[in-house]
Amino acid sequence: MVYFPEVEKIQYEGVGTKNPFAFRHYNPEEVVEGKTMKEHLRFAIAYWHTMTQDGSDPFGNPTNERPWFGATPLETAKNRVEAFFEILVKLDAPYFCFHDIDIAPEGDTLEEFYENLDIITDLIKAKMDETGIKLLWNTANMFSNPRFVNGAGSSNNADVFAYAAAQVKKGLDISKKLGGENYVFWGGREGYESLLNTDMKLEQDNIARLFKMAIAYGEKIGHKPQFLIEPKPKEPTKHQYDFDAATTLAFILKYGLEGDFKLNLEGNHATLAGHTFEHELTVARINDALGSIDANQGDVLLGWDTDEFPTNVFDTTLVMLEILENGGIAPGGVNFDSKVRRSSFAKEDLFLAHIAGMDTFARGLKGAAAIRKDNFLSDLKAKRYASFESGIGASIVAGNEDLESLTEYSLKNGANIKNESSHIELVKSQLNDYLV
Repeated sequence: MVYFPEVEKIQYEGVGTKNPFAFRHYNPEEVVEGKTMKEHLRFAIAYWHTMTQDGSDPFGNPTNERPWFGATPLETAKNRVEAFFEILVKLDAPYFCFHDIDIAPEGDTLEEFYENLDIITDLIKAKMDETGIKLLWNTANMFSNPRFVNGAGSSNNADVFAYAAAQVKKGLDISKKLGGENYVFWGGREGYESLLNTDMKLEQDNIARLFKMAIAYGEKIGHKPQFLIEPKPKEPTKHQYDFDAATTLAFILKYGLEGDFKLNLEGNHATLAGHTFEHELTVARINDALGSIDANQGDVLLGWDTDEFPTNVFDTTLVMLEILENGGIAPGGVNFDSKVRRSSFAKEDLFLAHIAGMDTFARGLKGAAAIRKDNFLSDLKAKRYASFESGIGASIVAGNEDLESLTEYSLKNGANIKNESSHIELVKSQLNDYLV
């Protein structure tokens, strides 16, 4: 069955086109810094927001018009596979991502859940073989079911921890079956509500135990995807253990996971943590931990995870600068963890929204490449920190100074130290010139 007969395969038509079902900036074969846009961006479509999000919110019922509902949950799940791959093919998206409960109904028992997952992943694998589309990453939803009310790896209930381990095992089996390049842990409820009844050390130790079990099982079955942790500061848990990139890196280093784990960073999560997206990517990059990104944006006027499609070219250019500085993002990618607005309820909005996001990242890529070509920011930083390239600054960097020697230097140098203006307003104005 064709679910979107009115939508043809999306083509690049350039900025002059008036066709809303065409790319204006994303030309998959255009070469930027020696690689095609498709190779740079490694776009992935999120199964959850694309196929299961219904447009409801805390104050209103579903609005989305979706044509794939069947007589049973399993029939609906099968229909979604067909519709999803039609979307992927028409958008020319090379990758996709999913949680386990996105693709298959849980049923009443773990055995039934496994059976449903096997049925649906058989269909997905057939579609992957047919189209050449790949799995960027999958994960286990260990936050929605009431059993995870107090977390999964961090739960106070050992039976819940065991059930979470069983979901992770199945997730890794599926990852191997579908050739997943990454595997993500998002601790939606890995945190605490009150320290009055929380053993923080035990909870964090147990999360690390679960992660190490995943590493060991991957080695056992001969499948070693890149493991990723996705930081999020709040919502639903008041105090998340993976608050932001820095907090999560501290966790990784504390438990000796740095050889196996990197970060999957999301724009809206950065906003909720009080950071910019490029800040989070910078923290990960300079610690060799930038693994993948979830491409979306939040609303700075709202205090929750709105998961809007990215349309801010300025912010996206700075994100792509970090990715280029990182030498690329493979084996990670740019996953659209984004949902259409409640008022964008028509089924064709799924295409229009992804086109907007893909065009925005293409513009960001071209702008970032132009900035790098001119050495605009690298020259600016080199000039700003030039005092550490020679004289006393170079000696400090080389580790040749101590408090006593620097005191002696400062006594001779005097207190009349001259700083230079950053001219940051001018810098930002000039940066705007690179936004293509």
